[in-house]
Amino acid sequence: MRKLAIGAAMTGALALTGLAAPLAQAATPALVFSGVTVNKGKAIVVGTTATVKVPVTYTLTRPSDVTIDNKKTFAGIMLYRGGLSTPGNELDAGMSPTCTTTSTTDTTVTEACSDTITIDPDEDLYETADATTWNVAGVYAHIDADLDDSDEQISYSTDFAAWGGKGKVKIQRAAKLTANASPEPVKKGKTITVTGALTRANWETGKYTGYVSQPAKLQFRAKSSSTYTTVKTVTTGKSGALKTTVKASKDGYFRYVFAGTSTTGTATAAGDFIDVK
Repeated sequence: MRKLAIGAAMTGALALTGLAAPLAQAATPALVFSGVTVNKGKAIVVGTTATVKVPVTYTLTRPSDVTIDNKKTFAGIMLYRGGLSTPGNELDAGMSPTCTTTSTTDTTVTEACSDTITIDPDEDLYETADATTWNVAGVYAHIDADLDDSDEQISYSTDFAAWGGKGKVKIQRAAKLTANASPEPVKKGKTITVTGALTRANWETGKYTGYVSQPAKLQFRAKSSSTYTTVKTVTTGKSGALKTTVKASKDGYFRYVFAGTSTTGTATAAGDFIDVK
């Protein structure tokens, strides 16, 4: 599991001191995270190899005497599943957000912020439980460290806070779907067999595996048309296999379409052309 950039910075500083004792706590400023939008409100679909860049926007209101410099003081958005104090997994941007001041008062500064959370399935997603609804939190950390021991003294203090309840977002497994119509060519009125397979990303193995007992729509588009029409619904079998038969009527394309589930994204097979004589 990848550490948060904030958490990594704190851990790194602690490692430099070599201290194992409890850390002194600074005063936590009152930060307000609002209007958080993750991935434009859509589910995040992740395969087995390609990284996925997730846009995040939010409004941050901070005390005017608090500066977020992303060197000693950090603030941003975190995704987590499970409890806020003991998450099963967590993700953050790992980079500094871009923030623009939109308003100020005598005591506060309000900023419009944008960031990108990059998800690498090989590093960040590691079990089936990650395909679920994740929570969204705003996070803050501040580090003060004096590691110069020339005077026989060092000091280290840190402050960390997280505010949950800022939204929810689904992370889903990517799905793949195939279709093959045969024989070809075929005489009009004869039987066509349409096979295929529905698979989805397995983050534990880094491969796509069959998704069984799932409905997929068999659709047909005539050669002269631009619109697909549903012919029937077929349920996947062993290893996600699909197979059904139809009567040949005209030249056109057959495909399967999968509507997705709460844990798995949608998939549409490429249309396979059948030549009817």
